[in-house]
Amino acid sequence: MFRIPLRQLQLVLMAVGASLGPAAAGAQALAPDITVTRIINAPVADVWKAWTTSEGIESFWAPKAAKVEPVPGGPFELWFGVSGPEGSRGSEGCLVHSVKPMEQFVFEWNAPPDNPSIRKLRTLVYLDFKPLPDNRTEVTLRNFGYGTGEDWAKARAYFQNAWPAVMGSLEKRFAAKG
Repeated sequence: MFRIPLRQLQLVLMAVGASLGPAAAGAQALAPDITVTRIINAPVADVWKAWTTSEGIESFWAPKAAKVEPVPGGPFELWFGVSGPEGSRGSEGCLVHSVKPMEQFVFEWNAPPDNPSIRKLRTLVYLDFKPLPDNRTEVTLRNFGYGTGEDWAKARAYFQNAWPAVMGSLEKRFAAKG
């Protein structure tokens, strides 16, 4: 008998609900826990590459330690504490969930190492890319899947600050190139 861990089933259901939208048989769209939108001064192809390649991630976010393969099931691992013990270096074990080239990139994300009770669980991050005039791109980050309780609230509060900072780094990376 095939068994799916409950958390994985929840992530799949969230992904289906988020991708179908409210028009799907009267379903109500799932609201993300965190949303950040930025206008980036670069064409979609350049912004896409920044998010979907190891070199791109290293150019604005992770310090020379990223493993990103933009295919479903591929790794989305960024190491921030390169010399830290295994399991506490970054997004170890996180995977890419879906890829719509130049439109949407979905990956798993985990809680920081100082929140060990939920660190092995995952949320989903949706990145939507929209071309704008003058070779600019609107990028919207939506983070779904935070649970309830003190540890989840702590993780959500952390990422309510962290995701805007990440998107700000992306803006700066392309502003400097401008």
